[in-house]
Amino acid sequence: MPVAISVDPPEVSRNLAEKSGYTFPILSDPDASVIRRYHLLHPRGGPDEHDIARPAEFLVDSTMTVRWANFTEDLRVRARADDMLVAAKNLR
Repeated sequence: MPVAISVDPPEVSRNLAEKSGYTFPILSDPDASVIRRYHLLHPRGGPDEHDIARPAEFLVDSTMTVRWANFTEDLRVRARADDMLVAAKNLR
């Protein structure tokens, strides 16, 4: 199941999810404590140079082991669904 983490307040994440049709949970982490714990902080990477989460996608197996990861410094670049599906199929 997908899960997202954002520095946005809960109401902003909720509005984004409703507007975009997202049905997965979005963790609101306004002080970036979880984001920092996983070394995903992009200091001054957001509008007005506020701290945001670094763009990243992870594929985690049932034992909570990270089996695939994608990181980027560019907010516009995300993992392609095809790449994630190939990684997921390789878990079997």
